[in-house]
Amino acid sequence: MTLCMAALCMAGAPAHAADPQPYVTVIHPTGNADLDAAVRASSDLLGLQKTHTVSPFALVGRIHNDYARIRSALESFGYYAPTIAIQAAIASKNGTSTPQDGHDPDLPEWMQAIPASQKMEISVSITKGPQYHIGAISIVAAKGQPAVRLDAHENEALGIRSGDPALAATILKAQSQLQTTLAEEGYALADVSTPQAWLRPQTRTIDVAITVTRGPVVNLGAFSFSGLRRTHPAYVVRRLTIAPGELYQPSRIEAARQGLSSMGVFSDVQVHHDQKLASDGTLPLDFSFAESKLHSVGVEGGYSTDLGGRVGVSWTHRNLFGNAERLRLTALATGLGGSAEQGLGYDLYADLMKPDFGSRNQNLSARIEGIRQLLYSYRQTAVLARAGIVRRISSHWNVAFGGEIEQERIDQMSRTNSYFIASLPLSATYDGTGVDNPIMPATHGVRISMNVTPSASLEDGTSFFMIMQATVSTYFDLANLGLARKGRSVFAVRGTIGNVEGASTYAIPPDQRLYAGGSATVRGYRYQGVGPQFPNSRYAIGGTSMDAGSLEYRQRILQKFGAVGFIDAGQVSDGSTPFKGTLRAGAGAGARYYTPIGPVRLDIAVPLNRPPRGDKWELYVGLGETF
Repeated sequence: MTLCMAALCMAGAPAHAADPQPYVTVIHPTGNADLDAAVRASSDLLGLQKTHTVSPFALVGRIHNDYARIRSALESFGYYAPTIAIQAAIASKNGTSTPQDGHDPDLPEWMQAIPASQKMEISVSITKGPQYHIGAISIVAAKGQPAVRLDAHENEALGIRSGDPALAATILKAQSQLQTTLAEEGYALADVSTPQAWLRPQTRTIDVAITVTRGPVVNLGAFSFSGLRRTHPAYVVRRLTIAPGELYQPSRIEAARQGLSSMGVFSDVQVHHDQKLASDGTLPLDFSFAESKLHSVGVEGGYSTDLGGRVGVSWTHRNLFGNAERLRLTALATGLGGSAEQGLGYDLYADLMKPDFGSRNQNLSARIEGIRQLLYSYRQTAVLARAGIVRRISSHWNVAFGGEIEQERIDQMSRTNSYFIASLPLSATYDGTGVDNPIMPATHGVRISMNVTPSASLEDGTSFFMIMQATVSTYFDLANLGLARKGRSVFAVRGTIGNVEGASTYAIPPDQRLYAGGSATVRGYRYQGVGPQFPNSRYAIGGTSMDAGSLEYRQRILQKFGAVGFIDAGQVSDGSTPFKGTLRAGAGAGARYYTPIGPVRLDIAVPLNRPPRGDKWELYVGLGETF
C-alpha cells in the first residue's frame, strides 16, 4: 500500500523547476529618451538579470521592488500618477505564454512550476500619466532669523520658476545654486536647506519651500600658512591674487589656490576656513602646502633620418632660492647617424627661470649654452648667453624681449670663419586653442608666433641685419560639421614666412640664414635640404627669404591610436621677399599612440620633386604633434 501511494505522488509532481530562474527583461519605451534611460538605470530586474540570478521566490521579490524603484524614476521627471505594469511569461520559439501580473499572489507558485529548460520573459510597460509642474515657491527664514527676500539675481540663481516641469534634479539643484550665489555675494555663513516639496494632486503641481539663512556679509581676515619648509612665505603672499580685507568670494579663493598650485613647487595646496568669524567679524583663511620634491631627473630623446638620434639627460632644481626659481642643466648628444649630419655633436646648456621678476606674470629667463653640430651645410662650434623677459599680457598673448651674444666658429666649404653676434630678440605669441600643455594636440583655435631679431655680426667683417619670421597654425574639428565626434577628426594647417633685411646672404653668418626642410617646415626633405645649394654638393647655402606651408589630417582610432596624412611645401631664396625660389613639396603619413603626457609621433614622408643628391624618404619620431 505504501509503495502504491509513493508512485501516485511521483506521477502527479511537476517537472523540476529552475533554481536560479533565468529570465530576460524587456522595458517598453515611454517616448522620452531621458526618462527611458532613468527607468532602465533604476530597474534591478534589468541590471541584475545576468550577474545576480536568483531563485523564483527571490525573483518575485525583485519584481515587487521594481515597482517602487521605477515609480521613483518617474516621479523624478514629474510623473506622480503613472501606471506601471510588470508581467512575466514563459518564452519559447512560438512566442510567450499567457502573461502573469507582477502583483498576482499566485505568481511564486506559477514560477516554481516552470521547468528548468524554460526561460522567462519579464516585460515592463509604463503609462506616464500627466506631468506635474512647479507651483508656489517659498523662501522661508530659519526659526529665530529675520525674513529673507531674494533679489532678482538670486531668484535667477534658483533655476526654478512656477510653471516649470517638476523635475527632481532641477528642484534639488536649486539649493546648491542659491548657496553658491549667496557665497559669491559675501555671505560666507549662509545656509540653504534641502528644498521641501508638497504634492497637490488637484492642480497637478508641487509647491516648493526652501529655508534660507543669509548671515552677515563677510570680508577676508588674516591668512596663515603651514607646510612651507623651503619656500619663502613673502613670495607666496606676492603670488596671491586675494588679500585680507577683501570680500569673501569662493571663486576668487579657488583661483588663488590654483595660482599657487601652478608655481611648480607644490604637490598640493589646500585652503580651509572655520564656520565662525573672528572677533573682528572677518573670516581668516588657512593655506596648507605640500612641497614637491626639490630635484628631478629627466631623459630626452628623439629621432629623424635627417638629424639622426638625439638623446640626453636633464637635472632640475625646482626652488633654487626659495622663490620658485627653476634651474635646469641639460646634456644632449646629437647627430647620431643623420643624413643631414656629418658626425656626432652635443648641446649643453643651463637654464634659469625666475618667476614674477619685477611684477606678476613676468618671468626672467637666462641661458648659457655650448653647441657643436656637424651639419652638411656647415660645422659649428659655439658658446652663447642670453637673458630675457617673458610677460603674459592676457590669457592668450605673451611677449618676450631680451638680449643675446654668441661666439662661434663655422667651417663651410673648406673655409673657417669666426663670428661674434649680438642680437636683441623680440617675440609675441598668441594661443587660442585652449590647450595648456603644448605637447597635447589642439583640435580648434589659432596659434600665432612672430619674431623680430635685430642683430650685428662684429667679427670677420661687420654686418647688421634683422631676421623676421612668423608662423600661424589653425585647427578645424570636423565635429563642427556633424561629420565626426568631437576631437576625433581634425584638419591642421600651418604657414610660415621669414625674411632677413639689411645684408646679403653671404654677409650673414651661415647659422643666421633661413633654411627649410625637416619636420618644422617641409617633411620629406632633410634638415636644410630645401633651398639654394652649393654646386655638386649636399651643402645648403641658406637664404634671406623663406616660406612654407603644411596641411595635415588627424584621425583618432579607438582610444589610444591615431593616423595622420599630410602634405608640405616650401621654398628658400636669396631675394628680399618670400614666395620666390624653387618650390619643393613632400607628402607622407604617420601613426600616433596617445599617452597621458601627449602623443608619441611616427611620420614617414617622401619628396614629391626631389632635388639632385636629395634623400628619397625621411622618418620622424618624437613626442607631441609637429605643430
